[in-house]
Amino acid sequence: MTLSLPSPASPLKIGTRGSPLALAQAHETRARLMAAFDLPQDAFLITVIKTTGDNRQMIEADRPLKEIGNKGLFTKEIEEAMSAGTIDIAVHSTKDMPTQQPQGLIIDCFLPREDPRDAFVSPQYRSIADLPKGATVGTSSLRRRAQLLHQRPDLNVVEFRGNVQTRLEKLNKGVADCTFLAMAGLVRLNMFTEVPATAVETTDMLPAIAQGAICIERRIEDRRTKDMLAAIHHDETAQRLSAERAFLAALDGSCETPIAGLADITGDTLRLRGELLRPDGSEVLNAEISGPVTQASELGNTLAAQLREKAGPDFFDWMT
Repeated sequence: MTLSLPSPASPLKIGTRGSPLALAQAHETRARLMAAFDLPQDAFLITVIKTTGDNRQMIEADRPLKEIGNKGLFTKEIEEAMSAGTIDIAVHSTKDMPTQQPQGLIIDCFLPREDPRDAFVSPQYRSIADLPKGATVGTSSLRRRAQLLHQRPDLNVVEFRGNVQTRLEKLNKGVADCTFLAMAGLVRLNMFTEVPATAVETTDMLPAIAQGAICIERRIEDRRTKDMLAAIHHDETAQRLSAERAFLAALDGSCETPIAGLADITGDTLRLRGELLRPDGSEVLNAEISGPVTQASELGNTLAAQLREKAGPDFFDWMT
């Protein structure tokens, strides 16, 4: 059966948040689909949808994410629009996505992963080690906070929410001495050479699960969209994220749990490193596992079980 392609008269509707990074990711998705099917730009319609997590008052108040809600803050309204048929696909940063999708929706397309590392950003200093005692670090990430305090308990870590531009503006105003951003975001915004940033090696700061990866969500019954997305799907990224997201799901990962993880593939072997932390950085548990790429999700589940055993029954007491 011939694939029915979108056209200017009947465009494929792409849903996204309105931040510069979210738009860059939507534009990348559109460009890949245009190239794969030799379609004009106006065969696609990018639709900006404001989510609860984009509420500017919340950002300016610098309330911790766990006090506002969970990862669904950045996806709920977009997914509702897709379920209603207002949009055909949604483009997301995978690290913002819950491990389970709403009924009727599925994520089965991933674009090639960008640099998964964190970036240390400061107009004065070049690394965590360079920070003076008592320096103020701005971050909204529980993972980064815990990792920093484990390395440097002397640091003053303050809440620092907002998109890339908002956080850079706060940094320039002297709200903090440094902050951390995802390398992938700086690269996709073509800002890495403009921003005083240094990549942090994953041996020093293991990244968030799925950091640097774009995923595309669709309605399960939409076969045309499924066939189109298959043309831009990146298998290796999917395999790596299968392990990472299985690891996260098995640990009941949420915005309240500092968890880090990264999968790498060499040949037919997948290596997964994982980390579980107390929010105050007082304890960090890590482990790694390797095995066949074909068993990616099983490796994630196994590593999570190993860390749970290491943690013991009292590790999550802080959550009660």
